[in-house]
Amino acid sequence: MDLELAQVIACFFSAEERRDTEAMSQCFADGAIVRDEGRSVQGHAAIQEWQLETKKKYQHTIQPLASAEKDGKTIVTARLTGNFPGSPVDLQFVFTIEAEKIVSLEIK
Repeated sequence: MDLELAQVIACFFSAEERRDTEAMSQCFADGAIVRDEGRSVQGHAAIQEWQLETKKKYQHTIQPLASAEKDGKTIVTARLTGNFPGSPVDLQFVFTIEAEKIVSLEIK
Protein backbone atom coordinates (compact mmCIF):
# COMPACT_ATOMS: atom_id res chain seq x y z
CA MET A 1 0.00 0.00 0.00
CA ASP A 2 1.32 3.43 -0.90
CA LEU A 3 -1.06 5.29 1.43
CA GLU A 4 -0.02 6.15 4.94
CA LEU A 5 -2.74 4.60 7.06
CA ALA A 6 -3.05 4.07 10.80
CA GLN A 7 -1.45 0.76 11.68
CA VAL A 8 -4.73 -0.97 12.53
CA ILE A 9 -6.33 0.18 9.25
CA ALA A 10 -3.31 -1.00 7.25
CA CYS A 11 -3.59 -4.31 9.15
CA PHE A 12 -7.28 -4.57 8.16
CA PHE A 13 -6.60 -4.07 4.44
CA SER A 14 -3.56 -6.36 4.50
CA ALA A 15 -5.50 -9.17 6.20
CA GLU A 16 -8.41 -8.61 3.78
CA GLU A 17 -6.03 -8.95 0.83
CA ARG A 18 -4.59 -12.18 2.26
CA ARG A 19 -8.11 -13.45 3.09
CA ASP A 20 -6.93 -14.00 6.64
CA THR A 21 -10.16 -13.82 8.64
CA GLU A 22 -8.42 -14.39 11.98
CA ALA A 23 -5.90 -11.57 11.47
CA MET A 24 -8.61 -9.27 10.13
CA SER A 25 -10.95 -9.87 13.05
CA GLN A 26 -8.10 -9.13 15.48
CA CYS A 27 -7.95 -5.58 14.09
CA PHE A 28 -11.33 -5.04 15.79
CA ALA A 29 -12.10 -4.34 19.44
CA ASP A 30 -14.32 -6.75 21.36
CA GLY A 31 -17.90 -5.81 20.53
CA ALA A 32 -16.93 -3.86 17.39
CA ILE A 33 -19.63 -3.28 14.79
CA VAL A 34 -19.41 -3.54 10.99
CA ARG A 35 -22.18 -2.00 8.87
CA ASP A 36 -22.27 -3.16 5.26
CA GLU A 37 -25.01 -3.69 2.68
CA GLY A 38 -27.78 -2.60 5.03
CA ARG A 39 -26.91 -4.94 7.88
CA SER A 40 -24.80 -4.81 11.01
CA VAL A 41 -22.60 -7.51 12.51
CA GLN A 42 -21.00 -7.32 15.93
CA GLY A 43 -18.11 -9.16 17.58
CA HIS A 44 -15.12 -11.11 16.31
CA ALA A 45 -16.98 -14.28 15.26
CA ALA A 46 -19.65 -12.34 13.36
CA ILE A 47 -17.02 -10.15 11.68
CA GLN A 48 -15.10 -13.25 10.55
CA GLU A 49 -18.30 -14.76 9.15
CA TRP A 50 -19.11 -11.46 7.36
CA GLN A 51 -15.69 -11.45 5.71
CA LEU A 52 -15.98 -15.09 4.62
CA GLU A 53 -19.47 -14.53 3.20
CA THR A 54 -18.55 -11.40 1.24
CA LYS A 55 -15.35 -12.92 -0.17
CA LYS A 56 -17.23 -16.03 -1.29
CA LYS A 57 -20.14 -14.05 -2.73
CA TYR A 58 -18.19 -11.32 -4.56
CA GLN A 59 -14.67 -12.76 -4.99
CA HIS A 60 -13.44 -9.19 -4.66
CA THR A 61 -10.20 -7.37 -4.18
CA ILE A 62 -9.80 -4.04 -2.42
CA GLN A 63 -7.35 -1.29 -3.32
CA PRO A 64 -7.21 1.68 -0.92
CA LEU A 65 -6.97 4.91 -2.95
CA ALA A 66 -7.22 7.84 -0.51
CA SER A 67 -7.59 8.57 3.17
CA ALA A 68 -9.01 11.54 5.09
CA GLU A 69 -9.87 12.39 8.69
CA LYS A 70 -13.27 13.85 9.55
CA ASP A 71 -15.12 14.21 12.85
CA GLY A 72 -12.82 11.75 14.62
CA LYS A 73 -13.21 9.11 11.92
CA THR A 74 -10.83 7.88 9.23
CA ILE A 75 -12.46 7.63 5.80
CA VAL A 76 -10.63 5.44 3.31
CA THR A 77 -11.84 5.47 -0.28
CA ALA A 78 -11.10 2.09 -1.84
CA ARG A 79 -11.75 0.46 -5.19
CA LEU A 80 -13.52 -2.90 -5.05
CA THR A 81 -13.21 -5.14 -8.07
CA GLY A 82 -15.07 -8.42 -8.13
CA ASN A 83 -18.00 -10.54 -9.18
CA PHE A 84 -20.83 -8.00 -8.83
CA PRO A 85 -22.74 -5.60 -11.10
CA GLY A 86 -20.96 -2.29 -11.66
CA SER A 87 -17.51 -3.64 -10.82
CA PRO A 88 -15.21 -1.91 -10.16
CA VAL A 89 -16.74 0.51 -7.67
CA ASP A 90 -15.21 3.03 -5.27
CA LEU A 91 -16.59 2.81 -1.73
CA GLN A 92 -15.89 4.63 1.50
CA PHE A 93 -14.70 2.65 4.51
CA VAL A 94 -15.47 4.79 7.56
CA PHE A 95 -13.40 3.66 10.54
CA THR A 96 -13.72 4.67 14.18
CA ILE A 97 -10.56 3.75 16.09
CA GLU A 98 -10.07 3.60 19.86
CA ALA A 99 -7.01 2.26 21.69
CA GLU A 100 -5.44 1.04 18.42
CA LYS A 101 -8.49 -1.11 17.54
CA ILE A 102 -11.39 -0.63 15.14
CA VAL A 103 -14.57 -0.09 17.15
CA SER A 104 -16.77 0.51 14.12
CA LEU A 105 -16.57 0.25 10.35
CA GLU A 106 -19.23 1.45 7.98
CA ILE A 107 -18.89 0.67 4.29
CA LYS A 108 -20.84 2.95 1.97
